[in-house]
Amino acid sequence: MMQKIKELGVGAVAKRSGVKVSTLHFYEEKGLIYSWRNKGNQRRYHPEVLRRISIIKAAQKLGVSLASINAAFASLPNNRTPDKDDWQKLSNIWQQDLNKRINYLTNLRDLLTGCIGCGCLSMSRCPMYNPEDILSTQGSGAVILEQNDDKRILPE
Repeated sequence: MMQKIKELGVGAVAKRSGVKVSTLHFYEEKGLIYSWRNKGNQRRYHPEVLRRISIIKAAQKLGVSLASINAAFASLPNNRTPDKDDWQKLSNIWQQDLNKRINYLTNLRDLLTGCIGCGCLSMSRCPMYNPEDILSTQGSGAVILEQNDDKRILPE
């Protein structure tokens, strides 16, 4: 029968999770993971920290900010480590955010060599090149990039 591990040292957590000790300290400083000190003043972690770190790493690969990860963890009762159901909820939220970013990047890619609706009125082939500056009614800056494909409004 396997013995249940009650605590892990910082080196063991770093090795098992694939992150540097300094990263663990950083995550702890940001409130993403927690440790305690033993009688010898060494950091100790509950084994569940490995799941938290895995979620942090997965979310970061999706481009989720540490602030968003922290907010997601804080939304859990008693700041517990996410379980399977929690992960499903968190990943669904992050998937929606990822889809929005994918759409934005797709628009950016498709419009990169043409007009982005910046308001310069200097490109002769720019769909925005017109005396009335029609897109100025849509806002300031690169308004074409901010529009969804189905809502894209270009001057004629």
